[in-house]
Amino acid sequence: MVLTVSGLSKRYRGRWALQHCSFELSPGAIAALVGPNGAGKSTLLRILAGLIRPDAGNFAVTGAAPGGTRSSQVAYLDQDRPLYGNLSVSETLRLGRAMNHDWDQRRAVEHLERLGIDQHQKVGTLSGGQRAEVALTLCLAKHPRLLLLDEPFAGLDPLARGDLARVLLQSVVEDGTTVVLSSHVVAELADFCDHLLLLTGGKMRLAGEIDRLLARHRLLVGSVSSPLPTRARIVSRTASSRQLTLLVDADPLVCFQGWEAAMPSLGELIIAYLRDAAACSDEHRAGALSGSAEAR
Repeated sequence: MVLTVSGLSKRYRGRWALQHCSFELSPGAIAALVGPNGAGKSTLLRILAGLIRPDAGNFAVTGAAPGGTRSSQVAYLDQDRPLYGNLSVSETLRLGRAMNHDWDQRRAVEHLERLGIDQHQKVGTLSGGQRAEVALTLCLAKHPRLLLLDEPFAGLDPLARGDLARVLLQSVVEDGTTVVLSSHVVAELADFCDHLLLLTGGKMRLAGEIDRLLARHRLLVGSVSSPLPTRARIVSRTASSRQLTLLVDADPLVCFQGWEAAMPSLGELIIAYLRDAAACSDEHRAGALSGSAEAR
């Protein structure tokens, strides 16, 4: 495994931003890290990048001791894509070379040439998509074993997002890079991600290969009067005046009599779990308010 995470937890001022987070990723995996705002995605990525320390648990990246990273093994791109706007692209590459002893200048230059990015141009004058490509080039020129990307598609148009996805796939094919990227663009994740990490409320709700996760879930459609399935865990439900739709976690061999059953899409799976987490959060708040009222 390139990345092994076990029980990672992080607390900020008495509030858990991450709790008992565990998963594994093999070489060449591309994992989509999804969840609502405040779910703990950025906290997880920054821990894995070695920027902050967890309060509990540990992790290991290939070639590093448990609980740590080696800078030559891991590359991290923050969602703000911090670059010096007054430097030219060429000067930015020179800075990257000075800070990384495993730097591949030829790869960086050839990559930017393929994208048609002028190395004499100031970074501050580049488009959002071009700045994202330059920032990603700095990461890839290290030939990292693990690439961590925080909202890499944010603010990019569809064409720029497609270009960025192709670059990631190329890196996986050429170097066997393992990628973890957080994103809200769920519709596009299924095109190139093969693993899913779903965080809500700082807890890992789903983790694994997307194909296996989809295979063990079913989207059931039936009448509101249909008996609820007993051999499955109901993740979420939506109802109209006549129709009931369930997303269930069950053995793939289970038959659901009286229900139309189909494998969910990745988007349907993610939305169902997010809806379930939101419902649980609402129930928790309602219970807390009720208890407070009774105490008064």
